[in-house]
Amino acid sequence: MVFDPTSTLLATGGCDGAVRVWDIVRQYGTHHFRGSPGVVHLVAFHPDPTRLLLFSSAADAAIRVWSLQDRSCLAVLTAHYSAVTSLAFSADGHTMLSSGRDKICVIWDLQSCQATKTVPVFESVEAAVLLPEEPVSQLGVKSSGLYFLTAGDQGTLRVWEAASRQCVYTQARPPGPGRELTHCTLARTAGLLLSATADHNLLLYEARSLRLQKQFAGYSEEVLDVRFLGPEDSHVIVASNSPCLKVFELQTSACQILHGHTDIVLALDVFRKGWLFASCAKDQSVRIWRMNKAGQVICVAQGSGHTHSVGTVCCSRLKESFLVTGSQDCTVKLWPLPKALLSKNTAADNSPLLLQAQTTQRCHDKDINSVAIAPNDKLLATGSQDRTAKLWALPQCQLSLPWTRCWPQPQLMAPSSSGRSRTSALPTSRPGDISCPTPSSLQTFEGHDVAFVSRGTQLLSSGSDGLVKLWTIKNNECVRTLDAHEDKVWGLHSTPESSSGRL
Repeated sequence: MVFDPTSTLLATGGCDGAVRVWDIVRQYGTHHFRGSPGVVHLVAFHPDPTRLLLFSSAADAAIRVWSLQDRSCLAVLTAHYSAVTSLAFSADGHTMLSSGRDKICVIWDLQSCQATKTVPVFESVEAAVLLPEEPVSQLGVKSSGLYFLTAGDQGTLRVWEAASRQCVYTQARPPGPGRELTHCTLARTAGLLLSATADHNLLLYEARSLRLQKQFAGYSEEVLDVRFLGPEDSHVIVASNSPCLKVFELQTSACQILHGHTDIVLALDVFRKGWLFASCAKDQSVRIWRMNKAGQVICVAQGSGHTHSVGTVCCSRLKESFLVTGSQDCTVKLWPLPKALLSKNTAADNSPLLLQAQTTQRCHDKDINSVAIAPNDKLLATGSQDRTAKLWALPQCQLSLPWTRCWPQPQLMAPSSSGRSRTSALPTSRPGDISCPTPSSLQTFEGHDVAFVSRGTQLLSSGSDGLVKLWTIKNNECVRTLDAHEDKVWGLHSTPESSSGRL
């Protein structure tokens, strides 16, 4: 469906092969055009409302020109061999541009209803936009001739010169799937260009330079993990059922979409200072990202070596020195952070550094669901689908004795046992707390994701019932239940004790 330039008429095309026009003000149908075979998937009004022309395209890949005044079909324009995806008109209304999935764009003279030029664009085009006839050096537009912009399955915006049939500008394509462009439209008066991607993200550009202005994340589905980011917990990282990460600024809800992984991101963790964080994914890799003071996030390091999906990651606690990953290949890997990564002189435009695993250890007989590092970085806890939790001495990843003094008092660990479980280490230590001579179960709480809060005296848990519960460890009492989700809760993260105490 589409509105006419006066916003008083609405045209619709349907599966019945009919094109209908509706008077929005008086609320009745004014025209009913038949003759299109199959589904009518595209309708467009001529930009000059005095000409009363309507264009449509159906399954036969032809473009029909309808006269609202004569209530008839004036012409059938044939040049495409596959579905026509968009129509655009010049400012004077004498020229029309059509795009199609047959990898061509056609320029039409509307006075003679003839095709004047066919431009091969070498991709299935979902939308094409005629640019204003004025020079724009940033986009390769050097004269006032006819130029147009295409968006399609290659995931990049490209500018073409109609006279030479040459591409004069190609936007850099971010890595990762789901970047195919499905729509594009130009807001001339605002000087903005809006495009939509296959994974339902909206990208808003400054039209003259194609500089990205804003991003709107539309694809979330299941949220697999969340983390606070920044020294003041000013941002939130979200890993959804997608290879892309979303970073939201809490104050403004502004979103930054991060590309790098090539398969679904499964887990996140943040280093102590809040500027660096790690992600792992089904693409068998781990990545480290850095946020600058302006809130912009880039990938600064990446590593690979696991032979199956990497389902859990944990960052060192004392300082930014290493991280640990656990995988479906039943192993954990310890990755030291390169010294160049921690240098303040590292340029923002450098390519990601390569992470090298220092230690690899087969820890369990089945998938490793969770890893947790002790607050002093000397002990690692792992949880697996083999229904065991184990303690390992770092950095060699040697199986620890039943009791070790590596874990600061109190010696508490909270493993959990679902398909996406978490093992949580107590974040703080206090002298005089209870310690156990051997590892033993102190309390049992229901839930598959856990986090210590209130200086280790309470525990947060989430479960498949969508509830988040607050427990007092001493007496095993649930003191509060938060009911806001409608389905399983996969991710749980609380701010440090010194901050606002948000969840």
